Amino acid sequence: MTTGTAITGHGVWHPDNILTNDELVAAFNEFVSRENAKRADDIAAGKREPLKPSSSEFIVKASGIKQRYVHDKTGLTDPERMCPNIPDRPEEALSAQAEYSVNAAKRALAKAGRTGEDIDLVVLGASNLQRLYPAIAIEVQEAIGARGWALDMSLGCSAATGATIVASQAIQAGTATCALVVVPELTTGHMNWRDRDSHFIFGDASVSLVVEKADRAKAGSWEILSTKMLSKYSATAIRNNLGYLDRCDPTTQFSDSKLFHQQGRKVFKDVVPLASKFIGEHLEQLGLTPQQVSRYWLHQANEKLNTLVAERVLGHEPTRAESPIILDEYGNTASAGSLIAFSNHSDDLPSGSYGVMCSFGAGYSLGSLMLQRQ
Repeated sequence: MTTGTAITGHGVWHPDNILTNDELVAAFNEFVSRENAKRADDIAAGKREPLKPSSSEFIVKASGIKQRYVHDKTGLTDPERMCPNIPDRPEEALSAQAEYSVNAAKRALAKAGRTGEDIDLVVLGASNLQRLYPAIAIEVQEAIGARGWALDMSLGCSAATGATIVASQAIQAGTATCALVVVPELTTGHMNWRDRDSHFIFGDASVSLVVEKADRAKAGSWEILSTKMLSKYSATAIRNNLGYLDRCDPTTQFSDSKLFHQQGRKVFKDVVPLASKFIGEHLEQLGLTPQQVSRYWLHQANEKLNTLVAERVLGHEPTRAESPIILDEYGNTASAGSLIAFSNHSDDLPSGSYGVMCSFGAGYSLGSLMLQRQ
């Protein structure tokens, strides 16, 4: 079984700014101290619970994250602001997410031995889009000198695998010959940096893939044998309600619901069996056993979650070689995580190796690609 398409190039880019857990905790705890002081009377009267401080130890234990790359750290380390400083750009200038996309795309194109002119489809997938139109993918298309057509995709943390599947399907259908997938995850802008349970989760990064027909792929490329998608609606588990209708209800326009929020325990309980079953069924469709797969590039949201999903699939606790972890360095990069893990941890595998790239996120949504090294 094969789709007849292959990933021929890949590349990762991230901002230079590193925000460590210690830096993040220092800013957060100062914010907590100031807020508790402002509301000391209500707290003493039992009308309000005091905010709890955070710690680096808590963050590592809860998530496995030790640092993250961020677009801006000045606003994130300011207890009065707790939000990145990202000035608006003139409409004629390259947007922030387009810039992220182009930076990663240059590396993917170079690895594939292609240029922008070779591309006739750009599919941009991201958990959040900084605007609705013009599509950011069209802006990227213009910036790299690509031909054909372009579109944006929004599918939570499965946006990147979804975009890759759409690119592969377009090539199979003959509506494209060489596609570029770009994933500009500037996630720190949708974070609630004042929420103890999630203030440490996200980081900023971008990743890109070149997808084309397998018979055009050079040695070392990754043939896409099969793809699989699944969605299952969950109304409250993971949400970000920001949208164009916000100004229509001033009472909730700036509420915390307009930022990322989740029910972490529910997500963990729901996703582990859902994702492990999803991957297992995909392997069965190809007649592969879990042990035949050399590497599982899983969604990088939480180290414990990733480990448990891989353990249920493999039947034993995975090694880092079997299921690489990149979130300790990058943080949760939303839909980009599994593709970054693939890009950073795939070149060492020999020809003939099997790999699974799988994401699972808000929706719930899941996407997986079964790959084989050429």
